Amino acid sequence: MFDRTDRSHIGVWWWTVDKMMLTSIFLLMVLGAVLVMAASPTVAGRIGLPELHFVWKQLIFLMPATAIMLVTSILSARLIRILSLLSLVLISGLMIATVLIGPEVKGATRWLTIASFRMQPSEFIKPLCAISCAWLLGLWRDREHFPGWIWASAISGFVITLLMLQPDIGMTSVVLLTFGFQLFLAGLPLLLVFTAIGFTPLAGWLAYSHFAHVQQRVDKFLDGGGMQTERSIQSFVEGGWFGVGPGNGTVKQYLPDAHADFIFSVAAEEYGLMACLLLIGAYSFVVIRGYAQSLNRPDMFSILAVSGLTTQFGLQAAIHMASSVDMIPTKGMTLPLISYGGSSLLATGLTLGLILALTRKNHYPAPAFAHRPAQETM
Repeated sequence: MFDRTDRSHIGVWWWTVDKMMLTSIFLLMVLGAVLVMAASPTVAGRIGLPELHFVWKQLIFLMPATAIMLVTSILSARLIRILSLLSLVLISGLMIATVLIGPEVKGATRWLTIASFRMQPSEFIKPLCAISCAWLLGLWRDREHFPGWIWASAISGFVITLLMLQPDIGMTSVVLLTFGFQLFLAGLPLLLVFTAIGFTPLAGWLAYSHFAHVQQRVDKFLDGGGMQTERSIQSFVEGGWFGVGPGNGTVKQYLPDAHADFIFSVAAEEYGLMACLLLIGAYSFVVIRGYAQSLNRPDMFSILAVSGLTTQFGLQAAIHMASSVDMIPTKGMTLPLISYGGSSLLATGLTLGLILALTRKNHYPAPAFAHRPAQETM
């Protein structure tokens, strides 16, 4: 597409971006559009909306999500750090507003309406928190006596507090595990690592004791799952290896959030186990590629940022898939780039754009004339 001597921003981006990861991301976007087309018409009809209502909205949100990803992937590491910290302040304010004035849905306050756009600020705070913590932890390792781990812990604690006030246990788990992984990579002593692991059951017990919807979901899980989980598991049985065919599935008729929280089940029934394995393979490739690329980064910030963002992306996908087959209690978490949801799409585009930006090659081929020997002067 571009000559290797092209020094424009787009030309440099093309020759330095990870094209294999970019291809996998676009593959997931296409699969997401196909699965929303399969899962959403029944849901739309059940609540009195036009049959293609969610399909068109998904395609509309897919365009700015792609634009956010591509524009972000051009940014430099320095600009990413500055913009992420400023955006973290803005999104934190929106999360506080969500807790104070947001509508309560199913026992949680996670949504905020701004100019007719209904957004979930917690989706955006995940990557911004990971970038800010990576910056502070990197300064802690590079500069002696700089208490970066204290500042990073304070930011993570603040974000986790806002998430618990909503409450959003699934998102809290993703942010907490991501920060713990970044701390480990930054050189946190193993004694503290094992201490934190030891407190994990206590945190789970506190969530179970103080949040009614968490207790309800855990109790259903321990009792063998509720109706939605049973239908979800049945979809894997009926789908077999190659599925019952596009549009022939029945699980979407019984699951209220088949186009979002249980879209993996729709894929299993209509397209079969092979389609599920394709999805798992695409997610696994992006995660493994992200971790592999982080090992080649020259600075601690890039290593921690790419590892943290990749962990968030992989954790969210794993939680969605695991809850669909009753391996863990249901979390109401979307499948990145696949499930319906404007906030989820935009936030995932931002996350992947940050990964692509921070894994770009550090070197750029010099133009051919740069290698010509200088002519002798008289």
